[in-house]
Amino acid sequence: MQPTGERPVRDHTPPSLIALHEAGYAFVSETVGSGTGIDIGCGLGTESAMLVRSDRRVIGIDYHAETAGTAARVIDHAVCSDARSLPIASASLDWVCSSHIIEHFRDSSTHIAEIARVLKPGGIAVILTPNEPADFENPFHVNLFTLDRFWNELQGHFTNIEVKGLTGSTEVLNEFERRRRVGRAVLRLDVFNLRHRLPHQLLARLHSIGRRLAYPVLNRKGGDVVVASDFLIIEENEILNDTLVLAAIARR
Repeated sequence: MQPTGERPVRDHTPPSLIALHEAGYAFVSETVGSGTGIDIGCGLGTESAMLVRSDRRVIGIDYHAETAGTAARVIDHAVCSDARSLPIASASLDWVCSSHIIEHFRDSSTHIAEIARVLKPGGIAVILTPNEPADFENPFHVNLFTLDRFWNELQGHFTNIEVKGLTGSTEVLNEFERRRRVGRAVLRLDVFNLRHRLPHQLLARLHSIGRRLAYPVLNRKGGDVVVASDFLIIEENEILNDTLVLAAIARR
């Protein structure tokens, strides 16, 4: 599978980012309970497999057909679909996982509405997205959320909502700040601010190429010291600007 720079791929994506995603999926697995559910943006299914249990059916959703086919080998089933128009009957699922997907849509409300539509009454969704103040410039992330804005987006579709944060130890936060410093150093080479004048599709393509070149360098400089157990879930009132991820629990 060709790495895009955005989709986590083991042995390519820095281990610190893999660990961040694994910590998020561990939280999802602890939260959603049993029954049939979907992992929207399942990618290769590596993290989706963390949701598999004897009392839980896991269906992956990915916009890329080949990727969905790969995921189907490690979870119960996977289909190719747009996350804003799910091929799922209304009120048919016990749970939904949407991990680091909503920030990719300018029309994020459509994605949230689809999640609400497919959940059964009493169903539960876990939605994870980068915390805007802690995120780094990324053309794939076209719609970032602060805590207040995340709440407002969800309240349009759910009435029972909790928002928690996913953060890390001092070592974790230092590692992510190191990555930001490397990124800022690279961006300083763009002295004429050309990246903000390019068509978005071209910028995303160049960013993807840049990540594929930069990740091997980052991987040699200590990112492998971070593992999933170094992350922790915090309550809403503990969320700060350096909290890495917002994690919503929304119930019907």
